[in-house]
Amino acid sequence: MKNNDHLPPPDTLPEVVIPKENAVFWMDDQGRWHNRHGRFEHKRIIGHFNRSIRWDRDGYYVTQERSGIREKVYFAYSGTPLFAVRIIAGPAIQMELNTGATLSLDPEQLFIHDDQLYQRRGEECIRFTDRALMALAVHLVETPAGLSIRLNDRLFLIPEQADLS
Repeated sequence: MKNNDHLPPPDTLPEVVIPKENAVFWMDDQGRWHNRHGRFEHKRIIGHFNRSIRWDRDGYYVTQERSGIREKVYFAYSGTPLFAVRIIAGPAIQMELNTGATLSLDPEQLFIHDDQLYQRRGEECIRFTDRALMALAVHLVETPAGLSIRLNDRLFLIPEQADLS
């Protein structure tokens, strides 16, 4: 076990902030990480980047602590960097995000933008991956009013939205 008594508490670590214009990596519209060499392939690195995604008033960034410094790198992305990657069935449907977080599916926060399904969480938008959509397909119903989701014998219309803001 390492003795980290010589390090300051995490919230007092000095920070190095890299603006997204200077980041050497980015995320595409499918939630895949890239750098100048191409798409990231190593699952552990992808998982580390996804688990490191955070948000503040300046945007989304990835962060890590090393050598007594917190690195905070804002990065470019298309649409949103948050993705529902897995659906967890149960009395209340849960979704696992690419960040590792789990949250409840909220039918009243669902919307469609550019033929993609999203759920709003506060100011953030979470896009459903194809795999998550396939798991939800049994609940989706096309109605005369548009696409809806049926949960616990209730039907919720999923509205179209012109933008992600």
